[in-house]
Amino acid sequence: MTTSTSHIAELIAGTEAAVTADPANAQTVFKAEAIAHDAVASTVTLGKYRIEVDEPPALGGQNTAPNPVEYYLASLLSCQVVTWRFWAEKLGIAVEDISARAEGDLDVRGFFGFDDAVRAGFNEVRVVVTVSGPETPERYRELHEAVEAHCPVLDLTRNPTTVRTTLETR
Repeated sequence: MTTSTSHIAELIAGTEAAVTADPANAQTVFKAEAIAHDAVASTVTLGKYRIEVDEPPALGGQNTAPNPVEYYLASLLSCQVVTWRFWAEKLGIAVEDISARAEGDLDVRGFFGFDDAVRAGFNEVRVVVTVSGPETPERYRELHEAVEAHCPVLDLTRNPTTVRTTLETR
């Protein structure tokens, strides 16, 4: 873990120096593209990576890949792990292992439009993070609070984010 934490420390210091020199260096853009195929599946391109997305048979798919809300859970968990690692380094808190699991409750009446009073997305998401290491429980609670305040995917969930959708027809 020494190599990875020293790399994280260098990354934090380098990024802080770059942003301090020019605040425009703090801005970045992430992109994704999706192309539909089969009944409800899609291929999503994320930079040089391609992932498949599908739905279970109950939602019209063939269950050949995770569905969008499962990818959301994966995004949330992986972002939590990254944020735990970064903030452990920033706060000088030793962490030996981190694991996380999540589950979310979704009522399909919202998606299918059976009841417009029901949200189309998750009603609740529960995340459990397990951390081990030599620190006191208080130090890990301090780290947990920092992660809760700085995890980008958690922030996307908890706070309104402007999403502008443009329709192009051909």
